[in-house]
Amino acid sequence: MKLLSMNTCHVPADLASVTTIDHLQETAPELAGFQPGQAERIWQSVEGLYKTGFSPAITFCLRRQGKIVFNRAIGHAHGNGPEDSASTPKQLATPDTPICLFSASKVVTAMLVHKLDEDGLIDLLDPVSHYIPEYGVNGKRNATIYHLLAHRGGIPRLDGDFDPELLYDIDGIVDKLCKAKAVSPSGYRAAYHAISAGYILGELIERVTGMSIREYIHKTFREPMGMRNFNYGVAIQNRDKVATNYCTGIKPLPPVSTFIQHVLGGSLELATDMTNDPRFMDTVCPAGNLYSTAEESSRFFQMLLNGGEYEGRRILSPRTIRRATLEVSRPEFDGTLLMPMRYSMGMMLGSKPVGLFGPFTKRAFGHLGFTSIFCWADPDRDTSIALLTSGKALVGSHLPALGKVLMATSRECPIARRPKSTLSLA
Repeated sequence: MKLLSMNTCHVPADLASVTTIDHLQETAPELAGFQPGQAERIWQSVEGLYKTGFSPAITFCLRRQGKIVFNRAIGHAHGNGPEDSASTPKQLATPDTPICLFSASKVVTAMLVHKLDEDGLIDLLDPVSHYIPEYGVNGKRNATIYHLLAHRGGIPRLDGDFDPELLYDIDGIVDKLCKAKAVSPSGYRAAYHAISAGYILGELIERVTGMSIREYIHKTFREPMGMRNFNYGVAIQNRDKVATNYCTGIKPLPPVSTFIQHVLGGSLELATDMTNDPRFMDTVCPAGNLYSTAEESSRFFQMLLNGGEYEGRRILSPRTIRRATLEVSRPEFDGTLLMPMRYSMGMMLGSKPVGLFGPFTKRAFGHLGFTSIFCWADPDRDTSIALLTSGKALVGSHLPALGKVLMATSRECPIARRPKSTLSLA
């Protein structure tokens, strides 16, 4: 990653030459409640984001009223990174290109935990140590499952130098987290748990079900919803289809690089390179390595928007969805992200007048992933949206364009509040 550079990829003059559209799935915008020009302006905003050159690949899926309006890809899955040459072999991205969701994986892991509660296998208010006895030491005895889901578990990161190689040793990192000392009392304050809570929640799932988390996600979501990807890691035979991640934008320097180290425990380059490592695709990182297409991510959030149903099949109960999307406390300053946040038990929540998912999106719920992944549902607009990118940039010329995408999805999708019964506690 060059220091005095915007680190952007080549953008061709003819965007149609690098755009792939799933014509079989896309529905005419007017059949999903759009007025003339509204949907077109949303796609133009996505094209505007690509034109900044910050992301070699962008995949985008938008459902409204349950209908797929956009299922598209623009750019290259491989070979058009900032440091690639014109002669580097290139592979176009398609709507079927899987991309790592990074922290947006947390929503899926959280909903697996909520499913355990729905089935009576756990109680979210139980201490974690009730299921993982060795966890209840060094100030963590009273830490509940609820605390971990709401980023209040007191273990936002591991103290001391963190060896990235530990991420490839699940038993080792779980053991280290079990022995770790809480940095604050459980429930005391919100502090984003980038990867730590995910490993403990994954261990909880495996101990309670007797299945691996991959077996449990297959049984709970992938099989009943017909998902081909949507899994932690990637099978060897499918890795050539996965989009390569690239460091883009302005090279972070202090204080930005210090902030990244504070949140991730490593540099932007280290985190990006690690996700391209085959070992990362071999392992399970419940808070960070679920791979999915944009359509499958949108499909998952559509199921949540439907109160837990997908194509007539009951996946989760409406009560479970409601509990998982309820705000856990008033907006407060997050001790890790160093900004005000609204959390539920597993979700990042929208806000007004401006929120993570655009303006006036207080009822929206979803999650961000590593600077530029956005997956969310908005009950007010009856939308479920996934914006997946392979460019990893915290600072760069793409930020205004990214804001325009969020603005467009909020402004151009007519507000049509869904019936309250859809996400009721009944």
